[in-house]
Amino acid sequence: MSRKDSKMQEKFMSLIFKGTGIFKPLNTGRIDEHVSCIREYVANIFFYTKNDTTIMIDAGYNYQRLKEKMEWLDLDPEKIKHILITHQDTDHVGAVEDDSDLLFRDAKLYVGEIENRYLTGEVRRKVMFHRFNLSLLHISNEKTLLKDGDVFMIDDIKIECFLVPGHTWGHMVYLIDDRYLFTGDTIWLGYDGGYSFINVLAEDNDLAKRSLLDLEKKLRDRKLDPIVITGHTGYSDDLDFTFRHKDKLCKAFRKQKPVDPDAPYDAYDESDDIESKTRNELLKKYNR
Repeated sequence: MSRKDSKMQEKFMSLIFKGTGIFKPLNTGRIDEHVSCIREYVANIFFYTKNDTTIMIDAGYNYQRLKEKMEWLDLDPEKIKHILITHQDTDHVGAVEDDSDLLFRDAKLYVGEIENRYLTGEVRRKVMFHRFNLSLLHISNEKTLLKDGDVFMIDDIKIECFLVPGHTWGHMVYLIDDRYLFTGDTIWLGYDGGYSFINVLAEDNDLAKRSLLDLEKKLRDRKLDPIVITGHTGYSDDLDFTFRHKDKLCKAFRKQKPVDPDAPYDAYDESDDIESKTRNELLKKYNR
């Protein structure tokens, strides 16, 4: 279903969200020497490289230009052996679904054990305030199931798991080397700070807001100050900015206030995502 769902989103969601300022993906490029990203329509997938190991964070849409854009970053799909999955929505796992191009057929997936229930069919993914069920996904890659608080190593890369339910029941975020926090669809960065992610896409918005409170507390109690990297709205190295509106929701289908002048009118228009910028410019952080 990922191929069909990806095409549907490209055609119809661009119409729904034009001019709202909701989606603000990074263009394909590098945040720093360790983290790079690829833009797929309104979503970003990320790669963390340390020494000779590259870990992929989320697998994006079933996206026809993925291999091309990986070449812009000098990344080889065959060398990706580990993929951390924040959650199972098709814009985060499309490239490992069975109807994809199977660029990562040999990669091991790391998925939260609660989130995996969507993949087994035990639970159905619901959106639009539980009015619609999404299609069951089919993925054949080997999986390692994770729990809240798990800490493990991939070569010399440290990964810590935080369960942050709300957007989905088993959404996981990953702290890598105590410095980079990959948050998937838990945080929406607006012009005036971070909010809980888009309301119509959550399983439980109240739970999502409580999860953000808990996540911030864990980070501050341990005096961690990571770069916070989101799936659709860029990144920030300012925790005060990131969690400023953690008790509020990004509300869909309306123009955001205050309006971000840098937000694309149509975030599905990728005409400004070009190879020359990828190779010559670092990606800017999102702090106001």
